[in-house]
Amino acid sequence: MIRFDFTGKVALVTGSSRGIGAAILRQFLEAGATGILHDFDDATGSNLKAAHALAAEFPGRVKVFAADVRDAGAIEGMMQSVQTEFGGLDILVNNAGILKDRTIRKMAPDDWHSVIDTNLTGVFHCCKYGADILRDGGRIVSIASVAGLHGIQGQSNYAAAKAGVIGLTRVLAKELARRKITVNAIAPGIVETAMMGDIKPEMRDEYLKQIPLGRFAQPADVAHTVLFLSSEESGYITGQVLPVTGGWLV
Repeated sequence: MIRFDFTGKVALVTGSSRGIGAAILRQFLEAGATGILHDFDDATGSNLKAAHALAAEFPGRVKVFAADVRDAGAIEGMMQSVQTEFGGLDILVNNAGILKDRTIRKMAPDDWHSVIDTNLTGVFHCCKYGADILRDGGRIVSIASVAGLHGIQGQSNYAAAKAGVIGLTRVLAKELARRKITVNAIAPGIVETAMMGDIKPEMRDEYLKQIPLGRFAQPADVAHTVLFLSSEESGYITGQVLPVTGGWLV
């Protein structure tokens, strides 16, 4: 059995105070990496509270950064701080994202722009300034979505953003190949996180019937896939989008 070893590697996971991001960061830490825990605080302050609670589980091995992925200057500054403190970056995981689901008739322009700005432009900012400090042979993995491949009703903003992430992934894979940096994306289906609370029970039941493996994904299912695409063993895979859906919409 291959057990991934990231000892000596520096991994930055955006939006990693909770949910999928926290699961990804935790697995990197358990595999020996130095972790950079990123989030952007909400009005309640709960994101950074969760971030520091997670960091406390791994004393001396996690650095917490707060930066708005929509703000190019903030992300550039964060990457410069990572360069100064750690000498560079080995793995960048673009996970930060939001949902504001509405049918297009009911979707306010602000709902559109906020999702595009966070879920697509935010990934661009992190890739642009992250690539400057990534060491040769590094890894970029972005969390896209099955919505970006197939479209999900009521998610025109989210699907458009995630489709953009997929396009960005394929372009960057070509642009960074000369440095042996691989760039891939994961397209999860429905994952059991707090965001699922917005799905009505009858819709959950209907979705579940359509998943051949008979369950929703857990955050760890996505995290395992991220670790594989970040490993030495995946070094000849780039520009790809890997669905993690339990067989749904394949």
